[in-house]
Amino acid sequence: MTDSQLIREIKDGNVELYSELMRRYQRKIMAFIFHMLKSAKLELLAEDLCSETFYKAYRSLHSFREMDASFSTWLYTIARNTVLSELRKQKSANVSLDEAGYEPAAPMEATPEQSLLRNERVDMVRDAINNLPEKQRSALILREYEQLDYQEIASILGQTVSSVKSLLFRARASVKSQLEPYFGNSPASEPFERMNT
Repeated sequence: MTDSQLIREIKDGNVELYSELMRRYQRKIMAFIFHMLKSAKLELLAEDLCSETFYKAYRSLHSFREMDASFSTWLYTIARNTVLSELRKQKSANVSLDEAGYEPAAPMEATPEQSLLRNERVDMVRDAINNLPEKQRSALILREYEQLDYQEIASILGQTVSSVKSLLFRARASVKSQLEPYFGNSPASEPFERMNT
């Protein structure tokens, strides 16, 4: 069943099918929320805000109009607004959290030194992303981590496609300038190389 078919069935009263929509998008929405919360060190709230996002989407499903946006774009918009609302509430909070379970695994053949260097580089890239202004950070996360196209990102952020391209250009330039003191002009870490494509 397509998303559209599922949504029609749910609107017709087959509410148990909503669990299938959740299954399709839960990991992506969770990852997006986690990255959005990282700059405020509130990653521990990701699971709760993911649940809240799906709850809000379910309660508003009757107002979802497919001609305005795809279900995934609509869902990302709800997730982004949920996170921004929480960040406003937590503005003065300074919570330190553990990232266990979200660190990329090192290759099996990597030595401990190589693993440590790679993890340091990944952390530096994440820190650089987290230092970006909110719209630039959101655009970069949606493009690089969620692999969304420009039109979807524009819908989620309420921007034009050209504005999204501009946000991404500025975000990439800022990340690059933040990392240049550490990597110089040589090829940087693997995660940063992805952003230059």
